[in-house]
Amino acid sequence: MEILLALALIGMMTAVLIVGGSHLTNDKPATPDEVFWVAVTAARKQALMSGREVRLAYVPAVTGEGSDTPAGLSATWDNGGAEFFPFEDMGEVTCDFLTTQKGASSILVGGELIETQTIAHVTFYGDGTCTPFRAQFRIGTTAHTLAIDPWTCAQMLEQKEDGQ
Repeated sequence: MEILLALALIGMMTAVLIVGGSHLTNDKPATPDEVFWVAVTAARKQALMSGREVRLAYVPAVTGEGSDTPAGLSATWDNGGAEFFPFEDMGEVTCDFLTTQKGASSILVGGELIETQTIAHVTFYGDGTCTPFRAQFRIGTTAHTLAIDPWTCAQMLEQKEDGQ
């Protein structure tokens, strides 16, 4: 009985390790937020290493005419360098960079509040800072926004309704 129990535990542990290990070896980001953070990290790193400005912009999907390029984020810098971070296999994803000014215009789409005052690109500077902005992701009619700290280029914690 003890041997059977030990074999069953070993089998379960093996199954968990195989499934977990395959997830860890998969380098492709699974969500638009993960693609965004990979792009932000790469753009900031490039700006810090080169001491030059790096611009991050959303590039919509291109379909038809023999081309099928997914939407994604494009990081570009002065000497002609560029890197593309695609939103592959995630459906119809839109990313807008929003101004941090309060009172920006917005519309209600399918019960979700969508902000419409966007900026064309975000700039990462050689000192490790970036343009003050928020990133808004839309997948179909669902939208969510991430507030970004311009000093650290990290996500800002949002204050809850009860003041905590």
